[in-house]
Amino acid sequence: MIKVVNGDDFLVKTDKRKLGDLGEQIAVQYLREKGYSILERNYSSKLGEIDIIAAINKDIYFIEVKTRTRNDYGLPQEAVNQAKQRKIIKTAVAYLKSKGYSDHNCRFDIISILMDKDNNFQTIDYLENAFSPPDYYTF
Repeated sequence: MIKVVNGDDFLVKTDKRKLGDLGEQIAVQYLREKGYSILERNYSSKLGEIDIIAAINKDIYFIEVKTRTRNDYGLPQEAVNQAKQRKIIKTAVAYLKSKGYSDHNCRFDIISILMDKDNNFQTIDYLENAFSPPDYYTF
């Protein structure tokens, strides 16, 4: 649904959300095809949100999904700046502790998805181990 805001703003948050949801669906399908089990989607706590939490055996993967239709402002993965990384790491620590997963290995990945202007899938780029927590974090 596109609506006019202030007479000239045609980009509505609901459209961004739909694009993000579509990207996450593509990412989940991609991960399942690679053998990952999806533990959580859009996991949320007071510390933040993680798009996808997946697992293979005792390895837990915290995955941020970024979906774009254009590269005008850089590649999708470039939107995961240090502030966003810190928020994801803090949320992941809380998740691991709440689930009793202290004996599991974990990794922080980014899935970058490009769509065309009609929201048709173009490319997917899976950046494994895209960022790491500082040494002082314990899991």
